[in-house]
Amino acid sequence: MRIGELAAATGVSARSLRHYERAGLIGAEREANGYRDYGDGAVVRVANIRRLLGAGLTLEDVAAVFLPCLDGDLTAGPPSEEALRVARERLAVLEARIAVQVAARDRLAGALAGLE
Repeated sequence: MRIGELAAATGVSARSLRHYERAGLIGAEREANGYRDYGDGAVVRVANIRRLLGAGLTLEDVAAVFLPCLDGDLTAGPPSEEALRVARERLAVLEARIAVQVAARDRLAGALAGLE
């Protein structure tokens, strides 16, 4: 299938699909006219990439740790120790970012309360 068909089937923009391809997460054959031709398994692979990114992982995490799992059911087996380690690292990063945002919110709310 061509990139537009894959984009329509997955709800992911063609630009994102090209980005995933540059990151080594999906691959395509090139037709004689230069168009990308993705295999049928690309829909599952893109859905899994989106699921992992939506959970807070990065493209680098997906490429380094989850690449062997992208063509199947991500929840079919227990996660590897490496996958758990990466997930815990990402969770720590998210928690730190949230703490910074909460502190900023509190400072702003305090400043506004002092003006009212």
